[in-house]
Amino acid sequence: MNNKKGKFIVIEGVDGSGKTTQIDRLQAKFKANGWKFHDTAEPTDGPIGSLVRNILNKRIVADERTIAALYLADRLDHIQNETNGMLKHLNEGTHVIASRYYFSSFAYQATDNVSLDWLIDAHQLVRELLKPDLNIFIDISPEESMKRLTAGRSFLDLFETEEKITAVRQGYWNAFDKIGKEENLEIVDGMQTEEEIAKEIWEKVLEII
Repeated sequence: MNNKKGKFIVIEGVDGSGKTTQIDRLQAKFKANGWKFHDTAEPTDGPIGSLVRNILNKRIVADERTIAALYLADRLDHIQNETNGMLKHLNEGTHVIASRYYFSSFAYQATDNVSLDWLIDAHQLVRELLKPDLNIFIDISPEESMKRLTAGRSFLDLFETEEKITAVRQGYWNAFDKIGKEENLEIVDGMQTEEEIAKEIWEKVLEII
């Protein structure tokens, strides 16, 4: 394994797709192998990310264009922050495992007011600064997403309706059609068992490390 620079692995999917579970499993594998890693998520816990979270939790009202711009600003800080940025970790030889990255923006924020083409163009600098070594998209149906989300929760956030989840899932596929060939992108069937999904993800990770 080349220890000079870490690998950047992103786990994507609609809400309820099992990202957190699979990231936990992946972290356990990294620990078992003695590999240094840093886990992170977007929106971040930084000032801009906290503002985004408050919008998603409906504590602050903002329009779609503002949300899209805030996500972009949060992502740029997430990459370049001198204290805890992803590039800092990667350059120190630490692998980075992230829940969500720019494909989430393309899927969640492409609307009548914010075009997918604009989002992709706006992320040109992000993609130049840091492109994932591996994108994993865990695919489930909108119906399954809502079933899982409503199973043990009393509060759903701004994007957690079946109509919006259907649009988001289609948004992912629209983005994959446009730039998927420029990325190391793997689609995983999220309707498999947790063990089957974890095995498939691990096999893909071993191909890049």
